[in-house]
Amino acid sequence: MNSKYSKNRILNFVAEQLGCSKDEVELNTDLVKDLGCYGDDLDEFIRAYSKEFQVDVSGYLWYFHAKEEGNSFGGAFFRPPNERVNRVVITPALLFTGANRGTWPITYPEHTLPKRRYDILINQLLAILFIVFLVYRCTR
Repeated sequence: MNSKYSKNRILNFVAEQLGCSKDEVELNTDLVKDLGCYGDDLDEFIRAYSKEFQVDVSGYLWYFHAKEEGNSFGGAFFRPPNERVNRVVITPALLFTGANRGTWPITYPEHTLPKRRYDILINQLLAILFIVFLVYRCTR
């Protein structure tokens, strides 16, 4: 099979985008566990990867790969999406496959998520209550 993109190009892209040494990136490097790329950083990385290599990432599901940024009080009561599925590792080898196919190379297992993010709703409710408390305390 004739590859459109080389493995070295993918490795260099990963190192450049994630601000790490080329020595830290191998084909089996886990972008999340080994390089600490998750949350907004992973989202930005996937968008840059899609643009650079013309990969259709419409089938990409973030919650199979990494946690969200920050802490969630609501997550103590309702599990966030990433805790409801088994994690799938993103490696440069996987990105190489996707770049040469032109599509995200993972077919995810069937799964069901709640229609609402109750963990986020709890966080928002707590933020509102905190603001109300502050306004109350400042106007007394």
